[in-house]
Amino acid sequence: MTKARVENRDIPPKERIKTFEEFHVALDTPARREQAKRCMNCGVPFCQSAMTLNGMVTGCPLHNLIPEWNDELGKGHDNHAFDRLRKTSNFPEFTGRVCPALCEKACMNGLNGDPTTVHDNELFLVESAFASGYIKPVIPSVRSDKRVAVVGSGPAGLAVADELNHRGHNVEVFEREDEVGGLLMYGIPNMKLDKSVVKRRKALMEAEGVVFHTGVDIGKDKKSKELLDGFDAVVLCCGSKKPRSLGIDGCEKMGGVYYAVDFLTSTTKALMRAKGKSADAIKKQGGYIDAKDKNVCIVGGGDTGNDCIGTVLRHGAKSVTAIEMMPKPPVNRAPSNPWPEWPKVLKTDYGHEEAAYVFGEDPRVYETTVKSVTADKKGNIKQIETVKVAFKDGKLTQIEGTEKTIKCDMLLIAAGFVGSEKYILDEFSLTPSNRGTVITTESGYRVDDTKIFSAGDMHRGQSLVVWAVYEGRACAREVDEYLMGYSNM
Repeated sequence: MTKARVENRDIPPKERIKTFEEFHVALDTPARREQAKRCMNCGVPFCQSAMTLNGMVTGCPLHNLIPEWNDELGKGHDNHAFDRLRKTSNFPEFTGRVCPALCEKACMNGLNGDPTTVHDNELFLVESAFASGYIKPVIPSVRSDKRVAVVGSGPAGLAVADELNHRGHNVEVFEREDEVGGLLMYGIPNMKLDKSVVKRRKALMEAEGVVFHTGVDIGKDKKSKELLDGFDAVVLCCGSKKPRSLGIDGCEKMGGVYYAVDFLTSTTKALMRAKGKSADAIKKQGGYIDAKDKNVCIVGGGDTGNDCIGTVLRHGAKSVTAIEMMPKPPVNRAPSNPWPEWPKVLKTDYGHEEAAYVFGEDPRVYETTVKSVTADKKGNIKQIETVKVAFKDGKLTQIEGTEKTIKCDMLLIAAGFVGSEKYILDEFSLTPSNRGTVITTESGYRVDDTKIFSAGDMHRGQSLVVWAVYEGRACAREVDEYLMGYSNM
């Protein structure tokens, strides 16, 4: 009540767009302790509640013991604080970087002022624990004779593996990419989550006994029967990787049209090959989808669309237009959206801020969709036609006479995902739900009366990293109960 909120400082756009390095600058330790002391230690801490209010969740899905570890951090008991944090959170180094901080939106301080810097405090604790050597491999003293296969190494798969390994089961993770991490590695760009952070966690889990198999695509390189015959339980955490199409005939076949994750992945892989973080590093490396000197249009207003904006700016794009179907949100909460509901307010993320610096204006165009695309004689996209839209009687309707032509050399589709890829569902003879997710027992993670389980985006649909970790933890407990007849997890 006596101290103002102070967030980690950002390197100015002018400097940070020259590199793919993380750009948040942490407060010094005394200042961080002051921020932790702003926590009110509420009797009813909404920050850790994960309540559903008006159809939206507010508060931490992991039920992190936020007032407890804020209190310990404020007193200088960093190791004790971290122990309370890792009791509920497997990977605070991930959520401390990429989570939209549902906890802060429910912080009591946010009712009449600015919430506690829970997100930054969390990152400080885990990074301090790594830096001091406090985090060491925790190897189970007793192993069961049970073997578990986890397919997919995104945050849900990693959480399942981490939990079951610490329980004492023998866990092997199968990942089709050449690196572990799923969208943590090849979906979230380096400036938000440096890939050394993912590799550091992998190395720790390997030291604790988890076995990783990369470059193994289940259903192609290895059949499901091998897993079902060779393991006591199989957990599918393959994500919701089927991208949503624009629904325009021939659009995705044009040159210069890419799905957002494919575009982001190509940049990350180029940076890894180049072993550098500057924008010039990948230009010298080559072999990636390059937006330099291109007029780029991005469809989709979520985090992935924003990540595409930040990435193309670092490539040296000529222009950027971000197309969003929804209306522009208000700057402040509407009376119908009171605290502690999730705030439906305008969010200006790092990519929007950078584009405004480079081009002098926010790149977002609201209540708009792509009506048609035009290719040149070589089959490469050259322009798009947009049209204004509105929701009438619950349906999205195009407004005639609002068409506009925009020059476009590169179209990035960041319109979300519509479920699991069909081949992995077919491989395990699974019937998808109408949302493309794996159907499991009600409020559970097991597929009927089988040894197959599923968690994360593959189970709940496209969602946040923090929800994937939550699902992985809950699924692991159900697997343990299945294997042992009880669970103490």
